[in-house]
Amino acid sequence: MRPRMIIQEETEKKDQDELTPTTGKSTNSEGSLTGETANTEQDQSHELVEGAENKIPTSREQPEAPRRNPCISSSTRMDRKLLNVILLGFAFMFVFTAFQTMGNIQKTMLESIHNEDNSFNGDGYTSMAIIYAVFAVFNWLAPSVISLGGPKLAMLYGAITYVFFILTFLWPQTWLLYLASCIIGTGAAMIWTGQGNYLTLNSTTATISRNSGIFWALFQISMFTGNLFVYFKFQGLKEIDKDTRTIVVSVLAGVAAVGTVMLVLLPKAQKTSSTDEVNVVEEPEGPVQALMNAGRLFVTRNILLLSVTFFYTGIELSFYSGVYSSTIGFTNAFGENAKQLVGLSGIFIGVGEVLSGALFGILGAKFTRWGRDPIVMAGFVVHLIAFFLIFINLPNSSPFNSTNEEAFISSSATLAILCSFLLGFGDACFNTQIYALLGDVFAKNSAPAFAIFKFIQSVAAAICFFYASHVGLYAQLGILLFLSVFGTGTFVFVEWGERKKKRKEESEDDTESNTNTEKF
Repeated sequence: MRPRMIIQEETEKKDQDELTPTTGKSTNSEGSLTGETANTEQDQSHELVEGAENKIPTSREQPEAPRRNPCISSSTRMDRKLLNVILLGFAFMFVFTAFQTMGNIQKTMLESIHNEDNSFNGDGYTSMAIIYAVFAVFNWLAPSVISLGGPKLAMLYGAITYVFFILTFLWPQTWLLYLASCIIGTGAAMIWTGQGNYLTLNSTTATISRNSGIFWALFQISMFTGNLFVYFKFQGLKEIDKDTRTIVVSVLAGVAAVGTVMLVLLPKAQKTSSTDEVNVVEEPEGPVQALMNAGRLFVTRNILLLSVTFFYTGIELSFYSGVYSSTIGFTNAFGENAKQLVGLSGIFIGVGEVLSGALFGILGAKFTRWGRDPIVMAGFVVHLIAFFLIFINLPNSSPFNSTNEEAFISSSATLAILCSFLLGFGDACFNTQIYALLGDVFAKNSAPAFAIFKFIQSVAAAICFFYASHVGLYAQLGILLFLSVFGTGTFVFVEWGERKKKRKEESEDDTESNTNTEKF
């Protein structure tokens, strides 16, 4: 109490010395204590506060620790999460530079192997159908695996199976091709469900569209980097000889291995809290619970509606990634450069994917103010244009083997490559917005939501690859046209419903806030 007494004495002395007639107060020494008691007490109180702030703290009164700036902390966390997304994108870019390039050339490469060795009967479409069929089945187990080991381990296992699959092309055996197709199918389920979960864990409601676009753009760079390599290696070749195959497969396997190492370096995803204004991702209690959660989510209204959209993306995925480039390579009207155009087609599919992903994903904030549905509708229109141009430019029998059949117009290589670009551009419009929608609406169930998405997509892809060997090009385009209409419609319907729901919740929050304010 000693510091307080000294301050009070000094205050009283100061008041007595400084009072003057011009202030309207008494110059009497007693007046400072009687006539102006209220003013004096206010002055004393003010100086006591100043003295208390300047006095030396005692052992009982320790200075407060400096507070952390929550804005800086949150910004640092967001930067770290963005780096995680970028590293994830680069890892997938390397892994799928190898796999997507292999998928693009697999049909034509296996045909060359069969021409050298009649005992080899492996078929590229059948291999891809097996991959996606197994992929579909194991998608139901992927959330359970992630609940045990997390998304990073799931993705790492998946990447290893991709490396193994590519290496089997160094020893072409029919049984080995189909066995490797089964194995990579299990890995595909793990790597894609893990990717969706990891992306959601590193995103907020505000950043999910941006992060989806960044990932998609980096991922789809794989389409033109790998195919650019193939374009030059296949230059002037009518058949893909053994030496060329060995070089291509070895390089692609090495690239996939680099991506696998990058997944090893990927930081472990951390569950975030609502105080950071991010999507809270609740991990399942265990593998059985995760499987049950996926089953319950599958029969919800929104997922059932979105299933049509998912199915369409699976059909068009298999068409652009495995069927379309082969139809170009089998069209003899393109002359000696037909095989080389297979690689060029893959390059321009990738250019379309990256451009669309960058435009609607990375710059998504400028577009998503109007919602996600305009972007999907833009992709729908682009695909309609591509389907029509393919219909008039390529012969009906081109998906099967080399053909001299004529198209409705004189087949144009330029037009064929333009369609490759349009297919890639439209595909990214759909996929970036599906990722954004699932990461936003199903943030608390991201693993099962992405597993269901990939399940339906892979079932559709498997079906497409099964009928691709038996159904002509024009019928395949008709299927794509039919599904694109309904797939776009169901996505728009769900998006409008979610937007209406959010507006209603915001209105209720504003009403409640105004009510609480009026009470005070």
